[in-house]
Amino acid sequence: MFVRSSNGLQFLRSATRIALQVRRSSTFTVRNPSEHAPREVPTPLVLCSASRWDLGTRNNIPKSFGSMLAEKGHTCIEVDFEPPGESEKCSSSQNLVNSLSEELKVNLRLSGSAFPPVIFARGIASLIAQAYISSHPAQGLFLISPPLSNASLFPSVLPAPLGEFDYELKFPIAVMARPAEMDQLKKYSRLGQNELVDLIESDNLEGHDAFMRIEQWLDELGI
Repeated sequence: MFVRSSNGLQFLRSATRIALQVRRSSTFTVRNPSEHAPREVPTPLVLCSASRWDLGTRNNIPKSFGSMLAEKGHTCIEVDFEPPGESEKCSSSQNLVNSLSEELKVNLRLSGSAFPPVIFARGIASLIAQAYISSHPAQGLFLISPPLSNASLFPSVLPAPLGEFDYELKFPIAVMARPAEMDQLKKYSRLGQNELVDLIESDNLEGHDAFMRIEQWLDELGI
């Protein structure tokens, strides 16, 4: 069923999938656990991408990851954030990131999940994920090829300088990147230099090995 409501929300419902768009800033999809899954996991997994922010790089988490995790019993909430519009480019980067973080909060509420999520984010979407966990509960954070620093994104990506995140690392955090990227993260990234963060190298971030490393990390968390 397709529904268009007065507040700008659009969504399509089926037995296994919900897709909706919240304003113009993100596309939101829920993949419910397969009816053939061996178990149904209560903790939702949020997969954040920003595939159109920087067309020169890959900033999306493969949709096949969400599909395979749903087959194993996970509820997967996929969010792909649109790049800022012309009016947003005039605002501060902090306001922009905070706005998208609140949008993620709205998406999670719409998903109907009652449990704090584990959040996965790739590339630029790592900023939104980290802004979210700075002020909202989460059971874990898994970043794929995050930027070396917020400062490195101005002016090529962000409209203004953005301060670095300073949230406390009191929950499970992992960073996965290609070996060359990981070398740079270990030298220049706050997360890459912290012994509390699980650092995972994979040559192909869209392939079977990367997916298996994600599964292993979730198993270690008991999720």
